[in-house]
Amino acid sequence: MARFILVPGGWHGGWAFDAVSHALSSEGHEVQPLTLSGLGDEPAHGANLERHIDEVVQAVRGRNTQAILVGHSYGGMVITGAADKESSRIKAIIYADAYVPDDGASVWSLTTSNYRERFIAGALADGLTCAPPGHLDSRCRPHPMATFLQAIKLTGNWRNVRTKALIAALGWEGSPFTDLYERLRLDPEWDTHRLDCAHDIPRLAPAAFSRILLKYA
Repeated sequence: MARFILVPGGWHGGWAFDAVSHALSSEGHEVQPLTLSGLGDEPAHGANLERHIDEVVQAVRGRNTQAILVGHSYGGMVITGAADKESSRIKAIIYADAYVPDDGASVWSLTTSNYRERFIAGALADGLTCAPPGHLDSRCRPHPMATFLQAIKLTGNWRNVRTKALIAALGWEGSPFTDLYERLRLDPEWDTHRLDCAHDIPRLAPAAFSRILLKYA
């Protein structure tokens, strides 16, 4: 039995992985989809990238078994930070159309100008949170802007995790992750997979996504 910790992308909660969680748990695996602080029913005050990383670290430390960390989109920042702090407890880190940062990077620095404009427009109401784009699920919540802006602090320990994989969604235009996929598919330390769907892999391709994740169980 493997233990999966699932970290959603911007504006989403653990519910974004409902179909994937069901597929993994039906195969006998332990699944923990997380709703990070500020993205549930509680206020977003004080939530930043470091706090989200610490929440995943606490989930990792909650059991003595190694965990497989899965991050979608923004979640890639969070799982990298958590793996950097607890690399010995991590069996694999899997990025689903997600940011893979180096030390000092942020979502803001890694993303495209179109996404930066979206963040600015979404933050007009209070300057603290970014409203979810209108096409997203109604359960989405305003995302704490600090998590998009804060630079990550990494020692490089996360690279000691033996298994690292990127799943790229190549069925949409304007992806910040296409160049990343092209670079990592030539890197012998990485596994790469491609799906012909748009960005929201957990919702648009849950069966294919789950089949890939099960390879790492």
